[in-house]
Amino acid sequence: MDGLFIRAAFARAPGLRASHVAALLGAAEGELTRCLEPQSLARVRLPPQALAWLRFPDTVELESDLRWISHNRAHLLSSTDPEYPPQLRQLADAPAALFVLGDLQKLATPQLAMVGSRSATASGSDTAFQFAAQLARAGLTITSGLATGIDAASHRGALSVEQGITIAVCGTGLDEVYPIQHKELAERIRQHGALVSELAPRTPPRRANFPQRNRLISGLSQATLVVEARLHSGSLGTARDAWRHGRKVLAIPGSITSPLARGTHKLIRDGATLVQEPGEVLQELEISLPNEGFRFSRSTRRRGLPMDKGYEMLLDAVGFGPVGVDILAIRTGLPGELISSMLLVLELEGRIASYPGGQFGRISR
Repeated sequence: MDGLFIRAAFARAPGLRASHVAALLGAAEGELTRCLEPQSLARVRLPPQALAWLRFPDTVELESDLRWISHNRAHLLSSTDPEYPPQLRQLADAPAALFVLGDLQKLATPQLAMVGSRSATASGSDTAFQFAAQLARAGLTITSGLATGIDAASHRGALSVEQGITIAVCGTGLDEVYPIQHKELAERIRQHGALVSELAPRTPPRRANFPQRNRLISGLSQATLVVEARLHSGSLGTARDAWRHGRKVLAIPGSITSPLARGTHKLIRDGATLVQEPGEVLQELEISLPNEGFRFSRSTRRRGLPMDKGYEMLLDAVGFGPVGVDILAIRTGLPGELISSMLLVLELEGRIASYPGGQFGRISR
């Protein structure tokens, strides 16, 4: 059996982890091609289902996997390969193997996980896009899960800057894109980063796959940034995984009236670091700020970035005198919940200030 066949067998072995592969390689005296020999398997304590599979692997299924790998120029890494992400190898439950489409070298770059709600608000998506763009420009690889909402905005933000890198961890086999509307986005990610999955080809999008995927998103990354999240959401699960891995968790606050802020606020109460601008993320990770292109400071925040017409209209409606959301709704015709989210963005950008009683006013520049 050649090495690629062995790796494919590892990838499909139920419950097999990186620690088991390391033990098998030791039992096989460092020879990967001997890992499935009966004497090697007998020397290592493995999960019963994994052992049963490795003793009698389905060669038809594995040969189909190998054909897909060859046809799509994919990579299959075992956890003992030098290209296997070092951040991921530190996990107690690191996967035995990874399927990769894209540039293997990108897996070793410093990564920040960015996650949040699938049903993100317009301002939440904009915040994720801008944070990802500026952090990618600073040299961080943005890692997320290819889902709708915050995930997609984060990937697109990283791709919007020159030489920006992003990695998508998928909850299916890499032979399909889920959700299907992100097929073009997935191809762009493959060209400028990598698509990653521990799941073998022809694995459909089952509910149980996504918590497993989430642990890889946080496991690949130095820290996890949560942009918008409901209580009991998958994003909070990713944050808990990050804490379990000994990694930092950061969260962007939101309006107290928004259900999509309750999850991030809970994380902050539980010990996540509150961040309001990309520079604070870099400070938490002890990464130097870039010398050109943009500055991060509490006084400037994201000033100078172009606003769409909706934000310009709201900013004009705020004026310089304190005004509440109810008056702004009358002046603009926008719903109150949307106005609250947009006001948060304008405040984070340093364009408005909040006053007691839920009032807001413009800051002169």
